[in-house]
Amino acid sequence: MRVVAVPNLKDNYAYLVIEGARAAVVDPGEAAPIEQALAREGVTLGAIWLTHHHADHVGGVAALVAKRPGIEVVAHAHDRERAPHVTNAVEHEATVELDGLRATIIYNPGHTLGAISYWISGSDGAVFTGDTMFGAGCGRLFEGTAAAMHASLSRLASLPETTRVYFGHEYTASNLRFAAAVEPNNPAIAARASALREPSTPSTVADERATNPFVRVGEPAVIAAARARGASDDPVSVLAAIRAWKDSFK
Repeated sequence: MRVVAVPNLKDNYAYLVIEGARAAVVDPGEAAPIEQALAREGVTLGAIWLTHHHADHVGGVAALVAKRPGIEVVAHAHDRERAPHVTNAVEHEATVELDGLRATIIYNPGHTLGAISYWISGSDGAVFTGDTMFGAGCGRLFEGTAAAMHASLSRLASLPETTRVYFGHEYTASNLRFAAAVEPNNPAIAARASALREPSTPSTVADERATNPFVRVGEPAVIAAARARGASDDPVSVLAAIRAWKDSFK
C-alpha cells in the first residue's frame, strides 16, 4: 500500500490509497488535483471513500463519477442522502475492499452525525480520519456532542500507536499552538512544534496520544486548564471546555 496526500482547496487533504495499479481516493474536495495525481502516479481510480458529507470533502465526487460511471462511492448510512452519488452506505465495523486493500469502518460522530474513519490494520497500518482527529486537534462540534467526540477520539486513540493518522486539513501548526496553551509544560508538544514541516500529514497515534489535548482529557494539566474554564474533572466536560476555548483561540 502507498498513500499519496493530495492538497486541494485552501487547506484540505485528499488521499490516494494505492494498491498495485488502482487507488481509492479519500475525501476528494475537488476533482482536478485528483485527476492530476492519478496521472502522475500512473494508477486508475477504483473507489471513492468519504469520511463525511461536508462540501470541502465531497466537492469533487460528481466530476470523478461522471468519468467513471458505476464507481463505488462509500459513506456512512447517515450520509446516504447527504453525500453525492453514494453506492455503499456503511455502518460501524463494516469493511470496504479494493483489490488487496481492506479498510474497516470506524464510526466516529462528533464533527458530524455521519462521520467515519477508514482503518487499514497491520504493520503498515493507517487511518483516514477526515475532520474527527486532526494533527494535535479535533473537528468542531457542528452536529454531534462533546460526549460523542470524546468516544470517537478515544476509539481512534486506542488503535496501535504506530498507526499513521491521515487527517483532513493542514491545521497542525495552529493546533500545536493551542496545545501549548493547554499544556505549557508538555515537552512532547514543544518537540513536535519545533520539528513541524508541511505537509504535516501523517502523524501517528503515538503523536496524538502525546500531544493532542482532545485525546489527553484525562491528564492533570489538561483537566486543570479546563477547570479554569468551568469544567468538572469528567473527561466529557473537559473536552467540551477546551473545544469551546479552541473555537475562539487566536
